[in-house]
Amino acid sequence: MTSSSTAEPRLDPPELDAAEQEARDALAERLFGALLGGMELLTIETGRRLGLYRTLAEMGALNSAELATAAGIAERYAREWLEQQAAAGLLAVHGPMDADAPARRYALPQAYIPVLLDGEDLSHMMGAAPMLTGCALAVPALVDAYRAGSGVPYEAYGEELRHGIGSFNRPGFAKMIGEWIDAMPDVSARLRSGAVVLDAGCGTGWSSIALAEAFPDIEVHGIDLDATSVAEATALATERGLGDRVHFSVGNAAESHDHAREHGISADLAFVFEALHDMGNPVGALASIRSALTPDGVLLVADERVSDEFISPAGEVERVQYAFSVLHCLPATMAESTSVANGTVLRASTVREWATAAGYGSVADLGIEHDFFRFYRIDQ
Repeated sequence: MTSSSTAEPRLDPPELDAAEQEARDALAERLFGALLGGMELLTIETGRRLGLYRTLAEMGALNSAELATAAGIAERYAREWLEQQAAAGLLAVHGPMDADAPARRYALPQAYIPVLLDGEDLSHMMGAAPMLTGCALAVPALVDAYRAGSGVPYEAYGEELRHGIGSFNRPGFAKMIGEWIDAMPDVSARLRSGAVVLDAGCGTGWSSIALAEAFPDIEVHGIDLDATSVAEATALATERGLGDRVHFSVGNAAESHDHAREHGISADLAFVFEALHDMGNPVGALASIRSALTPDGVLLVADERVSDEFISPAGEVERVQYAFSVLHCLPATMAESTSVANGTVLRASTVREWATAAGYGSVADLGIEHDFFRFYRIDQ
């Protein structure tokens, strides 16, 4: 059994030809680059949690003492963080580079503000670090699960992963959800005249909130298995003045029909945003959602955009999907059920297979351009 120690046993070095030596060196450089990227993400997350980027955006160029006072942190830490951020190219140095360190001033470039501070800008990437942190925190439990063939519960990944996923997906929901719906003109028309919507696997609620804001006459019912996510979603809806028509409940998507009956609703439209691949009983969930729909109701599934078949080596997006599957999606699904554990890489053929098994009549790829999602219209 492999130890968790970082001290790897020494192997007799293999004889490598020139091409193999080049491949060896390229892999070593790649891993160093991964270390650098991960470490810098964590410094970015530190700045986010302490409000350092927001302070710089609001106050302009500051030296370490000014930032420390404004943000309520120690000057020595402020100085080191500012220097590191400038060395990483994330902050600009104002004034002479050779000024005494405490006097040197730093500013946040205007072009970086949407990426770091605007939670609904399509370039916003502040969900990356908490997703990485959440996965890293769960590695000891993950190793145990791999050995036992068990799972790692969603809640074991903590608020870091929960907020990271919400932050990562929020801009697309906020800016693009109306366009996604407009790819189905008949559905868009129904929503613009008022309708009841079911959002299965709603997470912290950004998809439900975006739907309600894009279509002011609809009523949205979001359900999710994670009670903490549901509580946060409810608070967000209230904060944005949507508490009268956006409702959240703890529930399993495979019990959507029971949820609808309990709340006296019949959904005109149902959504499953980036959640179908996480479900332990996806066919049961799809069938239950179908039972919760009106006879002419439509289901929209948005899930991972991956190749139709396994390829190696894969592109960057698919590499991210597979890494997330290894670290989170597959073990979290197996904590719910080992009967169907798909993982993050959900191919179009699998979506069609599940929908057919759940009793749906047709599955259409809407052809919407998106880096991470593929959109399926599923009719009864």
